[in-house]
Amino acid sequence: MIIVLSFIIGAISGSFMNVCIYRLPRKESVVRPRSHCPSCARAIPWYDNVPILSFLMLAGKCRFCKKRISVVYPIVEILSGLICVLLFLTFGLTVKFFILWYFLSALVVVSFIDLRIHEIPDEITLSGIALGMVAAALYPPLLGKVGHLSSLLDSFLGVIVGGGSIYLLGFIGEFIFKKEAMGGGDVKLLAMIGAFLGWKLAIFTFFLAPLSGSIVGITLKIKKGEEIIPYGPHLSLAAVIALFYGERLLRGLFF
Repeated sequence: MIIVLSFIIGAISGSFMNVCIYRLPRKESVVRPRSHCPSCARAIPWYDNVPILSFLMLAGKCRFCKKRISVVYPIVEILSGLICVLLFLTFGLTVKFFILWYFLSALVVVSFIDLRIHEIPDEITLSGIALGMVAAALYPPLLGKVGHLSSLLDSFLGVIVGGGSIYLLGFIGEFIFKKEAMGGGDVKLLAMIGAFLGWKLAIFTFFLAPLSGSIVGITLKIKKGEEIIPYGPHLSLAAVIALFYGERLLRGLFF
């Protein structure tokens, strides 16, 4: 029952994440007005705003105008529910659970925004960098530390190493290919990841992300001829793997 409750709470938070994904690129408030259909602008009644279930009961269409509702909505809600369950099973109902819940939710939001418009909003990454460093300073177990200062230092180095590595990669790529190779949003995203995970896992994320990124990039190049791919989702996926398995994998590689 606790796992089911965790999933439900996560799915509800996923509903708010959908609001952020839709409104942040449009520079709209995520609080007001209330949820409405993007096609007909009619306010969505509460019984049509139940995560996952409402999408299924409405067969993926607006009750009023019958226009299709994007499948992204239930996907985000399901993903958010699974994240909540995974965090609870791993960390229990602890301070670390709530900090990482925010962190992973932010990764989901930036990933879907990046997929949609090829941009990563500063509202999430810059505030995330600050929140990550504050969380590390106030709660050293977030980074496996005991002292507040050492934890803050690890987080700060994570910001510098994470953002710096992507910036350097983009600089080299631009020099070689004579065009922008890495966006500023990716720099700030990996800096945020470093703030929450520390410098070691920031480096781990930096080297892991190209694995999925290259597979997707080559596939899109062959099928559609696309040369630019959103890199945020690959950084986010690598960060999730780093969070749950990074320390174990690093110990296996170097010790």
